[in-house]
Amino acid sequence: LILRELLRGSTTFNDLHRGVPRMSRSLLSSRLKKLEDCGVLERHLKSTGTGYKLTPAGRELGPVVTQLGAWAQRWYRSTFRGDELDVGVLMWDIRCTVNAKALPAVRTVVQFMFSDLRANSRAWWLVNEGGEVDLCPVDPGDEPELQICTTLRTMTRVWMGDLAIGVAQRSGALTVLGPHDLRRCLDSWLRLSPYASVADARRAPPRT
Repeated sequence: LILRELLRGSTTFNDLHRGVPRMSRSLLSSRLKKLEDCGVLERHLKSTGTGYKLTPAGRELGPVVTQLGAWAQRWYRSTFRGDELDVGVLMWDIRCTVNAKALPAVRTVVQFMFSDLRANSRAWWLVNEGGEVDLCPVDPGDEPELQICTTLRTMTRVWMGDLAIGVAQRSGALTVLGPHDLRRCLDSWLRLSPYASVADARRAPPRT
């Protein structure tokens, strides 16, 4: 899981922890030290603190991590039970896969509203500015140009490729509010999980 975060661009301790929130900070620190000791990653000083980056040996593990993810999606696919859903993990994953180039060049705020969550975790914001996308669990202070209203389970199923976004919209399970041009380009910037196209091996093929 740590390698996955490093492979998709996380470089700071806090960003790595956001990708694996159920891992304690002390355990993450220990795992990073072990990965450094075996030559998979290296630490480097940044103006804002310590950064982490993969070594050539670590980057070579990329196809292995990708194949593990594909295997899990094929053979151990989520059933989307309550204990498998985590809004923080989902929104961080979405943030990591957003195609910023498909959003307007000016500062753009997209709000996600999860109607089935408690008030303190119901609203999340993606802020795109200068080609960089930030995830905000608190109001960034700007009116959102686009608002996506749904439930955590529905959005997780959409992002994982288990439910087509068009089907979710037509059924009323997911609603997109905002200008027509932004709603129309939803499929362009809201990229799905890299494993969304992996078929479920346990599901019987349809009879012909």
